[in-house]
Amino acid sequence: MSTQVNAFVNGRKSRGRWAVLAAAGALATALTVGAGAPAFAAGPVAVSSPASAASPSASVPPLDRAAIRAALAQRPAADVSAAFVRVTGSAGRFEGTSAEGGMSVDPRGRFRIGSISKVFTATVVLQLAAEGRIDLDRSVRQYLPDFPYEAVTVGQLLNHTSGLPGGDGKAWGDGTTGWFAEHRLDSATPEEVVATMKGQALGFDPGTAQQYNGMNTFVAGLVVEKVTGHRYADELRDRIIRPLGLRDTDLPDADDPRLRHPATHPYLTVPDTDGGSHRADVTEQSPWPWAEGGMISSAPDLERFMTALFRGRLLPPAQQEKLFTVPDVPLAPHGSHCVGGAACMSMGLERLASDGIVVWGKTGSRPGSTSGVFATRDLARTVVYSTDPTALKGAETPYVIGLVKSAFSLDAIG
Repeated sequence: MSTQVNAFVNGRKSRGRWAVLAAAGALATALTVGAGAPAFAAGPVAVSSPASAASPSASVPPLDRAAIRAALAQRPAADVSAAFVRVTGSAGRFEGTSAEGGMSVDPRGRFRIGSISKVFTATVVLQLAAEGRIDLDRSVRQYLPDFPYEAVTVGQLLNHTSGLPGGDGKAWGDGTTGWFAEHRLDSATPEEVVATMKGQALGFDPGTAQQYNGMNTFVAGLVVEKVTGHRYADELRDRIIRPLGLRDTDLPDADDPRLRHPATHPYLTVPDTDGGSHRADVTEQSPWPWAEGGMISSAPDLERFMTALFRGRLLPPAQQEKLFTVPDVPLAPHGSHCVGGAACMSMGLERLASDGIVVWGKTGSRPGSTSGVFATRDLARTVVYSTDPTALKGAETPYVIGLVKSAFSLDAIG
């Protein structure tokens, strides 16, 4: 099983760098390739699926509902408090949940989508490029005069070939559940986040390698604001959320920690000084990751967004094709989100290929929530999943891999 899958399904860092760095995905690659999953404890599973489905598409194997039910039931009770999967498309439909006894799960409720926000941000930037208001090949400095790296272009921000440093993560905590529980309402402005790069050199010459880095998307959001003269959240609302009728999707202000109609109530397990532990509810937390990872959405809304995006409703053909074009460059020496020495990120999406099946989408993570949305390009199958890990160390990763494998009816991923 490849490390790309670990990165594909997790999207978490464990270096105490909330959002910019917590969503970047390095922890996943620290997992041993082919390592066994932790001991699993079966939990209650609720399933809703129609008795019949549309004829399967040739692009994916037939939907195996029993396999998804089995994968949901393997929820590791000590590491994941709740999970759900939603599968749609011409090749079949399925909706199922698993949770601790007594915990309510609404698979159509709202959750924090973390780095899935990057897909929305890339779409807005590509729309502005289609309108001639942004040139993807121009230096970021043409739009942000104080940006310190003249050689970096806007397009390189989107496909993670900029070489930007990750910034100084010391301000974002020590990587423990206790720190986050205490500071979950703290916030930072995009300008403050970007300023943590000050004085640091580029990791490599722009355009020569790929390294997944949330800092790229913070800068891209600032470019949107500079070009339009509007708040990024307003552009997002007017360009995507309202036109598509995404009623459960928004980008709250950094000082608004609320999550209305939550799918679950995620919590973190926090150690006590006496050797015990307690639960800290993290349903409410600052969405300060902003354009990089601060959005809230639901499974039906993410499905609708991806369907519109893949069908060309949001972008003209030239810009839409950039969503499905991965640069022909190697991974940077410390690149963490792909395997095999080659890039896997396009201008907004991530590509995963296995057994002749190619899916496109994005993972996301915030403390207490790990999620993803992926689809075949013909939309024969779209999969949205969300899990509630109780720690920040990626113990949920084998479980998530099992959910993704089962949802796409794959014997193996890698």
